[in-house]
Amino acid sequence: MRVFLKSILVLAVLGAGGYYGWSWVVAYWTARNRPVYRLAPVVRGDITLVVNATGTVQPVLRVQVGAVVSGPIVKLYVDHNAQVRKGDLLAKIDPRIYAAAVARDEATCATARAEVERAKALLQQAKNDEARAMNLRAKRADYVSDTEMDRLKFSRLSLEAQLALAEAQVAQAEGNLQNSKANLSFTEIRSPVDGVVIDRKIDEGQSLAAQFQTPELFVVAPEMDKRMHVFASVDEADIGAIREAQKQKRPVLFTVDAYPDDLFEGQIHQIRMNPSSVQNVVTYTVVVEAPNPEMKLLPGMTAKLSFQIAEHKGVLKIPNAALRFYPKPEQVRPEDRGVLEGNAPPASDEEATEDVEAQRSAAERAAARRDRNRRYVWVVEGDFLKAVPVVVGLKDSKFTELVSGPLVEKQELVTGIMPRTP
Repeated sequence: MRVFLKSILVLAVLGAGGYYGWSWVVAYWTARNRPVYRLAPVVRGDITLVVNATGTVQPVLRVQVGAVVSGPIVKLYVDHNAQVRKGDLLAKIDPRIYAAAVARDEATCATARAEVERAKALLQQAKNDEARAMNLRAKRADYVSDTEMDRLKFSRLSLEAQLALAEAQVAQAEGNLQNSKANLSFTEIRSPVDGVVIDRKIDEGQSLAAQFQTPELFVVAPEMDKRMHVFASVDEADIGAIREAQKQKRPVLFTVDAYPDDLFEGQIHQIRMNPSSVQNVVTYTVVVEAPNPEMKLLPGMTAKLSFQIAEHKGVLKIPNAALRFYPKPEQVRPEDRGVLEGNAPPASDEEATEDVEAQRSAAERAAARRDRNRRYVWVVEGDFLKAVPVVVGLKDSKFTELVSGPLVEKQELVTGIMPRTP
């Protein structure tokens, strides 16, 4: 009897231990396998929508200085990076041939002017002879015959023509002289503008041949110490926003690798209408003008630009990770599981978006774009997640503006699941 009672007692103890132990095991296992969510709060602050692009720094103007005449370079007066003023002498071509041409044409001019004086003298003599003959004939008609009068008259006309020809030859000789003097002046290569010599393409002693094509000797960039241009390639999808930013005169911020700690600011100067297409990607050139008083911006530098499209201050902001989070159906409370239907996270957002866009009609694409700002975020409610519908606005790299929705500042949103520790 005692053995039986002991057995019953032992079994009762084991049963009670198993019952309570199993409950503990189940509770432990449930707690151990419950997901631990990564949370981030809703915050208040400013948010700015930007369009990023890459561009190249260039001078506002590049003046190419060439040579009109040919010949060897006998002297260089400037080098790279030289500051020059308008009219400064940059280089000199051997002037001997052109100086000789000027001397030749000056002699030709002198000869032509002397011929004019000789023609004038002969013409005056012919006019005097004709006048005396007419006076004699006025006294008596048979003193001078008709033949003699004709000879005197046409001799005068011939000398008048010779004078006109001599005067034309003077004009021609003076034109040749001006041409030779201009060629002689072209042997001195002078700067047409104030600026900086950013390129020198000749050396002393080099011979130039300008008969068929004007050789380029220097490149002078004016106003580099005042302003520079940044030529950025912007995707066609962003050009509408860029034009609005230009109308509102919003700033453009950019950096260059040479001064990574410096932030430069400029304004949209021009949106060029000539498109570029590379592998079916259409871009437009946007010119940004930026001040350069410290001469930090140099031609050819690569700039990373951020066009400030819009800015909202003091708004509620949702972490972007909260908008990207997609829970599993078993993690969501039953009444919100319908939200997940057809909204499973794609393996590749870009590829999935391209596939979906390719299959949609134009009407479907327009409707999807109208509703693109209606999203869901998730909050923890007991053992499950609750879906919270929101309407979003501007977006930057970390946050998205909350336009409407039942969220408050500092409310925790689910952004991911913490990895389990072994």
